[in-house]
Amino acid sequence: MPHRDVHNPLLFEIAWEVANKVGGIYTVIKTKAPVTCQEYGDRFTLIGPLSYKTAAAEVEPEEPTTPHVREVLEGMASQGVRYMYGRWLIEGAPRVLLFDTQSVLDRMDDWKGDLWNVANIPSPPNDTETNEAILFAIIAHFHEWLAGIAIPLIRKRHIDVSTIFTTHATLLGRYLCAGSVDFYNNIQNFIVDEEAGKRGIYHRYCVERAASHCSDVFTTVSDITAYEAEHLLKRKPDGILPNGINVIKFSAMHEFQNLHAVNKQKIHNFVRGHFYGYYDFDLDNTLYFFTAGRYEYRNKGVDMFIESLARLNDRLKACNSPMTVVAFIIMPAATHSFTVEALKGQAVTKSLQETVKDITDKIGQRIFEKAARYTGGDITGAVIDPSELLSAEEKVLLKRRVIALKRSSLPPIVTHNMADDSNDPILNQLRRLQLFNNPSDRVKVIFHPEFLNSNNPLIGMDYDDFVRGCHLGVFPSYYEPWGYTPAECTVMGLPSISTNLSGFGCYMDETIENPADYGIYIVDRRMKSVEESIQQLANYMLTFAQKTRRQRINQRNRTERLSDLLDWKIMGMEYVRARKLALHRTYPDSFSGHDLSDLHNSKVKLPKPLSAPGSPRIRGNGGYSNTDQITNGVADMSFNLNNDEEDEYPFPLPLRRRSSASEGDLKRL
Repeated sequence: MPHRDVHNPLLFEIAWEVANKVGGIYTVIKTKAPVTCQEYGDRFTLIGPLSYKTAAAEVEPEEPTTPHVREVLEGMASQGVRYMYGRWLIEGAPRVLLFDTQSVLDRMDDWKGDLWNVANIPSPPNDTETNEAILFAIIAHFHEWLAGIAIPLIRKRHIDVSTIFTTHATLLGRYLCAGSVDFYNNIQNFIVDEEAGKRGIYHRYCVERAASHCSDVFTTVSDITAYEAEHLLKRKPDGILPNGINVIKFSAMHEFQNLHAVNKQKIHNFVRGHFYGYYDFDLDNTLYFFTAGRYEYRNKGVDMFIESLARLNDRLKACNSPMTVVAFIIMPAATHSFTVEALKGQAVTKSLQETVKDITDKIGQRIFEKAARYTGGDITGAVIDPSELLSAEEKVLLKRRVIALKRSSLPPIVTHNMADDSNDPILNQLRRLQLFNNPSDRVKVIFHPEFLNSNNPLIGMDYDDFVRGCHLGVFPSYYEPWGYTPAECTVMGLPSISTNLSGFGCYMDETIENPADYGIYIVDRRMKSVEESIQQLANYMLTFAQKTRRQRINQRNRTERLSDLLDWKIMGMEYVRARKLALHRTYPDSFSGHDLSDLHNSKVKLPKPLSAPGSPRIRGNGGYSNTDQITNGVADMSFNLNNDEEDEYPFPLPLRRRSSASEGDLKRL
């Protein structure tokens, strides 16, 4: 085999969510792009489907500058293939190539036959999603089964390309977890072909399994998903590629705390309107908890969250706590419109606020005029009579506004008219547990079945701003291969609750000693019973509710310091290792021993904080390993783990190597 320039390869990354937001993979691709562009420059191209609804806002078209690429695209265009080539309008401006899958529908049957003849993968005619994946589709990195159709064909036809396949969740795992099965404790016993057939996804499962087995390097996003993939896809992953975030650090610690205060006031405004007529609790003693994500009632742990809220309500009432918890559930569902009651609450409260502001301005002007004209000799007397501050008309107007706040019903538990109210799992559980926002309840619940945006007439906040204004994110997921929501909370300095069945929870548990001290609470859903897990979650929320304001501020500071652990500048280096491994397996003769020196594994663990977070020390484990957890140069970096008074102490991270438990092939390199 001829030698290849393995140090300057072309990189094509293929995913269904390139410039096409569907779920979490869009965030992975988008936030990782700047780091990859910095490494590869114009040798990096993202490939995805062309969505005419979003492409105009996402991509700036341009002509390809590389002669070979231009020649290939011109040849495809001559055969009727429509595409868009240009720059994705995100940080780093990566090159993107988007194909219109509808332009090649006439070749569908030929390619389906090809897929069966070459790879023995069936493809039924009525599965639109699989059909588009078949139409859709040096290093080629494929994300998820939708983009992975090409991998078995590349392997069978011996095409000269190094391939990487990353699964962000297994198809069968998601389906099984959504049902009433003890998934993780019985994962070794499932007859996978039979289970996939029962759920009508056998053909999709075949694509996913073939992609994992035919790729040069197979990876997942977390240890828990690697365990799942090993048993359901029957191949142990070569490494872990955890998801990262573009971390923007503030120059001063108080800046993100100020953002919390500003956005909390916006949530206060919504709460005043939503609970008008029953707004009898002190907002200074009110905490905002929330959960958010796709409406997967069991997989996202919403059932456990609501049950734990009911227990928290009972315990807060039993101890006569002055605290009130307002719990938001932000999950999109089928709705008809906003409820009249929810809109009315915001309207009457805003009307009262505007009236009070208008009267206050007039009172201020009257006081100024009286004081400016005061000519009395005795300045110890009253400059103005308080009874003269309000006119008769203003008293009547103010009284009308207050009377308008009276209501005959309890504050609603849902902000929208649901399309199927009587069968909605969240509403039915809230009703069963009688979480109706009674005046005596210390836990109030608001189900908002729509993602947030600043044009929302109720809350009127973008999601990131809403998160910053809350106090605690709660994500007790049963199936969560990674979990961007708690990771985003961490970067914003917001404490969160996750589980040891989520990739994020496992990663933080391995990385930090006593993660709860850093605002990362991890519920055990693996070894504990359901009852024990619910009780643990309720205990975490009660413990948080009992913290003083100063303790919460200190904990937010500690949480925000962990953001460096999730930065793509660190996480992205795992992709570097995976690409090098793929190139080595394809072109082994092009590598020297020195080129493989950094394909080792090491692990860092942050210790429990004392009065100030202490000097981190290492910790090793024997689970699924990353292609290399700590990258070149990280041994020299320092984490600034500040104390509560904002003094900065650089703590260098000592490293030690640990043996790999998942890269058997690396041992032979």
